[in-house]
Amino acid sequence: MKKERKKVVIALSGGVDSSVSSFLLKEKGYEVLAVFMKLVDSDSFRKAEKRASMIAKSLNIDFKVIDLRKEFKKRIIDYFVESYKSGITPNPCVICNKEIKFKLLFNEAMKARVDYVATGHYAKILERNGEYHLIKPKDKKKDQTYFLSRLSQKQLNKIIFPLSDYTKEKVKEIAKEKKLFLSDIPESQEACFVIGSNEEFLKKYLKKNRGNIVDINGNVLGEHDGLWLYTIGQRKGIGLAQGPYFVVKKNIKKNLLIVSKDEKDLLSKELKFKDANWISKINFPQKVKAKIRYGHLASSGILFKNKIIFDKKQRAITPGQSVVFYKGKEMIGGGTII
Repeated sequence: MKKERKKVVIALSGGVDSSVSSFLLKEKGYEVLAVFMKLVDSDSFRKAEKRASMIAKSLNIDFKVIDLRKEFKKRIIDYFVESYKSGITPNPCVICNKEIKFKLLFNEAMKARVDYVATGHYAKILERNGEYHLIKPKDKKKDQTYFLSRLSQKQLNKIIFPLSDYTKEKVKEIAKEKKLFLSDIPESQEACFVIGSNEEFLKKYLKKNRGNIVDINGNVLGEHDGLWLYTIGQRKGIGLAQGPYFVVKKNIKKNLLIVSKDEKDLLSKELKFKDANWISKINFPQKVKAKIRYGHLASSGILFKNKIIFDKKQRAITPGQSVVFYKGKEMIGGGTII
């Protein structure tokens, strides 16, 4: 009797990584359904949908478009805007993975009785004694485990990351070799819905809300147009003479932007977080490494239930960003900086 093939839904964005992931899944014998998630109305998304359709056709795999614009607006864009409005700096990609890719898409796939959901993330899943562990991929430069800190054991049981053992260079080679129409495709960026700068995008939603710029002693130095225009550690665009000044804090209640000429005022050893998600079982306190933003080099510290105390002071710890924790190559969970 012929063995039934396993079915997998792949989130196909029209980019190199998800396209090669689709190819690799088919090569391994899976029955592949490529799904393009329509998230916003823009030229770039319409072009991406067309590319995704062409790629699916060239690979001879089924293709479906899911319209998630309403949910994406509600769960991601509104969250992004409201976060800036309240003075914090959000991390939309982490929330999108939680709320869109591994929730709405995941639920759709499970309803359709599909065995697995796959994406083009650079990450690796290992199973030991019935527990799933999220591990850094072969290509350490492209490691995307930071963006996957909200995943659960139930989800990891059903997820495949086809690129876990591939480098980006190898992925590009495969794309070229298989003629996946990808030679002129730009790298995907954070906040895919933002056209231009964050400031330009936010101006459509947020009004000016003038307040004072003060130093750490409370001396008034100037005026700002709205706390949402600034992020912790920012140096350019503050508009003060005799600088440079650095944004070190925001006082939301008093609408104050607090700045300093001394970069040391950006340093802190302690970080508190909320909304923690633990992928693996953890005993507190314990020694870990933590990333306070995606491009940050993970730093050692002692992890407690709702805070971490670093061995060395960290620069520009930013409320609203994700802090993600590692034990060796394993990503064990994360939370939102407060």
